[in-house]
Amino acid sequence: MIRGNRGWDRSSQRNGGTCMPRILAVGTAVPEYELNQHEARQFAYNCFHDSFSDIERYLPIFDHAAIQTRRFSRPRTWFEQEHGFAERNRIYTEVACHLGEEAIRRCLQAVELSATDVDHLIVVSTSGLATPSLDARLMNQLEFQRHIKRTPIWGLGCAGGAVGLSRAYEYARAFPDSMVVLLAVELCSLTFRRRDHSKSNLVATSLFADGAAAVLVAGDQVSLPHSAKRYPRVVDAMSTTWPDSLDVMGWDVVDDGLKVVFSRDIPAIVQREVRPAVEAFLERSGLSLGRLQRIIAHPGGAKVLAAYEEALELRPQSMHHSRTVLNQYGNMSSATVLFVLERELQESHQAGTVGLLTALGPGFSSELMLLEWD
Repeated sequence: MIRGNRGWDRSSQRNGGTCMPRILAVGTAVPEYELNQHEARQFAYNCFHDSFSDIERYLPIFDHAAIQTRRFSRPRTWFEQEHGFAERNRIYTEVACHLGEEAIRRCLQAVELSATDVDHLIVVSTSGLATPSLDARLMNQLEFQRHIKRTPIWGLGCAGGAVGLSRAYEYARAFPDSMVVLLAVELCSLTFRRRDHSKSNLVATSLFADGAAAVLVAGDQVSLPHSAKRYPRVVDAMSTTWPDSLDVMGWDVVDDGLKVVFSRDIPAIVQREVRPAVEAFLERSGLSLGRLQRIIAHPGGAKVLAAYEEALELRPQSMHHSRTVLNQYGNMSSATVLFVLERELQESHQAGTVGLLTALGPGFSSELMLLEWD
């Protein structure tokens, strides 16, 4: 028998039934600089008004984004000056490691564990570049085992948190006595390029923000502490990538950094494509849309959430946590859906509650995960 750092047991006995890892905790972290949406609107006006003769026509996107505040890695005045890609990426590496450490510590402390108990660290990020990768750098900041498995994942954009959680689930399913930490960290603000006066960059300025989230996933041979709390099991996960959709979302690599690609067609794609994918996914577990009681959706934007509600015919308040996270933090790319998951885990759930975690990202792609509280 292997004993965890604080009395957690990893038993050689299966808990019985189908192997379904559990999500035990989520920890989040955001940088110190807060910007309200009114200030962001004024910043965009100052930056873009020379490029758009009808700038006033576009500024209402800030009012309609359903965002109140966002957090950035640098104060507003820093963005009013030109900064090269090398400088921005250096700051990305520094701040991403700081926020990542904070999020992981909070996640593990929530269940009285330490980094020495973790068997596999998965790190997802798309808003900067680092070699050695962020996970290797975090090895020098946290007390991980020297022989911990590490998997850095890049390029998944807004879907990254959900995809990373799927990879954590698959590893814990294959090695049911293991504990896996997923970290999603994005510093979208540092990708801002002052010389990019495109409409996509203007829209991105109204939406994106910085943050980090860590999730602990345990295989079902890991004995849970005695607690009245219900930890959701991961029942299934499915990825969908639609052909000929590479231009919907992502980055173009240009001389001074990463140029945002952001199609106005995303809400229409959600309305057209998401429901068939969700229905096919639920059918694998013998479920229908009406069985879903919790929706844990990446809040890509107010229009995207509205498109989800229409496409899936959701009940009022089904996406309350997604809207709250969007309002308070903006779109933090891959980390955002995990902020929503954190709020979901803080609620009490009856046995048998079924939830759907969902996010969309470059590809154009969808990631779905089925959760059940027992």
